[in-house]
Amino acid sequence: MISKIITITNPAGFHLRPAGILCREASKYTASVHYIYKNSTYNAKSVLSVLGSCVRYGDVIDLICEGADETEALAGVSAALENGLIG
Repeated sequence: MISKIITITNPAGFHLRPAGILCREASKYTASVHYIYKNSTYNAKSVLSVLGSCVRYGDVIDLICEGADETEALAGVSAALENGLIG
C-alpha cells in the first residue's frame, strides 16, 4: 500500500466531468484506488462514490493505492489529479 497527499486543483472540484476522468484513470489499474477525505474513504473507481465525497477546489485528499500495480496507479492517478482532471 502506498499513498500521497494531494490538493485538488480543479476549480469546480469533483463535479461530473472531473469525476468521470478520475474514475477512467483509476480503472486502468488492477490495484484498488481509494482516497480519504474528511475521515471517510471513497472508491476512486466509482463515479457515485467520487461525486458523493463532495470534494471542492483546494481540498486535500489522501490518495491510497494497493495492489500489483500500485506504483503505476499512484503515479497515473496523482498526475491526473495534479493536472486538474482535464480530459
